Amino acid sequence: MKKLNVQSILFLFLFSQILFLLPSCVVNPATGKKDFLVMSEKREKGLGQSYNPQVVGEMGIYQDAKLQKFIETKGQQMAKVSHRPNLGYKFQIVDSPVVNAFAVPGGFVYFTRGIMAHFNNEAEFAGVLGHEIGHITARHSAKQMRNATLAQVGTIATAIAFPRQFQQFGDLAQNGLGLFLLKNGRDAESQSDVLGVLYSSQIGYDAKEMAGFFNTIHRISEESGQSVPTFMSTHPDPVDRNKNVKQMATDIQSKAPKKYKVNRDSYLRMIDGLLYGEDPKQGFIENNVFYHPELRFEFPIPNGWRTANTPSQFQMASADGKAMATLSLAAETSLDAAAQAALQKNGLTLKKKDNIRVNGLPAIAMVSTKPNELEVLTYLIQYDNKIYKLHGLSTPADFNRNYSTFKQVFDNFRELTDQSKINKLPERIKIVTVKSNTTLKQALTSSGMKSDRHKELSILNGMELNDRVKTGMLIKTIEEKR
Repeated sequence: MKKLNVQSILFLFLFSQILFLLPSCVVNPATGKKDFLVMSEKREKGLGQSYNPQVVGEMGIYQDAKLQKFIETKGQQMAKVSHRPNLGYKFQIVDSPVVNAFAVPGGFVYFTRGIMAHFNNEAEFAGVLGHEIGHITARHSAKQMRNATLAQVGTIATAIAFPRQFQQFGDLAQNGLGLFLLKNGRDAESQSDVLGVLYSSQIGYDAKEMAGFFNTIHRISEESGQSVPTFMSTHPDPVDRNKNVKQMATDIQSKAPKKYKVNRDSYLRMIDGLLYGEDPKQGFIENNVFYHPELRFEFPIPNGWRTANTPSQFQMASADGKAMATLSLAAETSLDAAAQAALQKNGLTLKKKDNIRVNGLPAIAMVSTKPNELEVLTYLIQYDNKIYKLHGLSTPADFNRNYSTFKQVFDNFRELTDQSKINKLPERIKIVTVKSNTTLKQALTSSGMKSDRHKELSILNGMELNDRVKTGMLIKTIEEKR
């Protein structure tokens, strides 16, 4: 047999992958139209089952038995009336403060605790639940994966929300999760709105409330530092969308008249005590310093840099997108082994290596390169029987300008000893009863909420500050722990 060279083997592998991904034409059960389908239903289910551990590992599951039971019960109820009832759906609340919901092929649907905090009744939740199930039944997520996979020739590594030039750096490979947070197109989102109205109505909820929740999302997107959820990305104008969903709900209700549920009070009582915002034990930022109470370390954040904190890695990037830094734990047990692995894993060529101490902690500092692509400053710091891996990345043209910033951050990694930071408690949703007929603003003031948080709380309650509230009405406040 003729011996194949490396180029031939690579060509055959890529060709086989493309053949495997070539679409076939099938009828979409949600739309009745023919679609080019990239994968079988069996393959779709398999992908969901393989990526679910990665999503859970990246974001974590929010530990609240009653809320998890609620979304699983409602999800299964809605799955039964959907166009694809036999997928074996799974519904989970992930431990993220970001206001978001997303779906993975094969029936996996995720809600963040952040979005659960912003719903003000069961009907709002049901509308978004139907929307996400709609993405699955209409195979939007499968098509999304097809497009991304073909474009990247099998590569699904991505550094979410951070500079594109760094996305193939090995230590930034958030495999799986980034792909499914890609934006859907306008047609897919509008189609899922239709299915969200249909499915939520079929299990007895007032889909007009789904339209109202778009106003909350629109207000969140206008506030600095908060992310627009994927189900709002590349959408039709929010005002038009609100109007269209409300009209669809009205049409359905006129054809099948009955009392459609909203269930405001029961939902609010269910989320009483829900963790709100960042969970300090997983790390938090105050005055441009990142603190990690459980692992007992701290380091500074450059002014104006964007950040993202997950259970596996902390990332930050400059506003101009020309520099990025990460912190994670190394798997190796010695500094030299961790240094060698960092070079090999990321395909880096060593330029300089020094044994140093960082605030009394043994460490290695390295400068390495991917020629014409990246320059990297790496610190490996040994602390509390762990090795912390810090990378500062920039293009060769920008590295010298950012080197001092990277070094200032890494040189100030130190043990956290401040007990006020170590013992910091999370904020939680607190449901209170309005004492008299008044405005939301006055009710918040009477509940001890500071004025600088009134706008945030008005969004959280899905109301304006001058909206009237009545005696006995339930509203959300925030229980501040110090």
